[in-house]
Amino acid sequence: MILKTLAVLVLAALLEVGGDALVRIGLHTYGYSLAAGAFALFAYGILVNQSGVDFNRLMGIYIAIFFVVSQAISFLFFKQIPDDRILLGGGFIVTGGLVILLMT
Repeated sequence: MILKTLAVLVLAALLEVGGDALVRIGLHTYGYSLAAGAFALFAYGILVNQSGVDFNRLMGIYIAIFFVVSQAISFLFFKQIPDDRILLGGGFIVTGGLVILLMT
């Protein structure tokens, strides 16, 4: 159950962060990126709310996954490297997500 939930949350984060990246790109190119981004964000909303996990617990774990995926996409799409403050703050976010996942 935990692995399935984590897989769904990783996919949801890819859809949300990827959708946002597509919207960002689309704002500068005015192509199909805006529509693709909107579709990805809609799909994220549907996917993340299909889980039977309590919403507060789900979102606590999701935010940690979202942080990691957003940093990866930021690097891949926009060549942005996180600085020490982002890594430190992100470490707290990921630690909190692990506490929620493993302690309940």
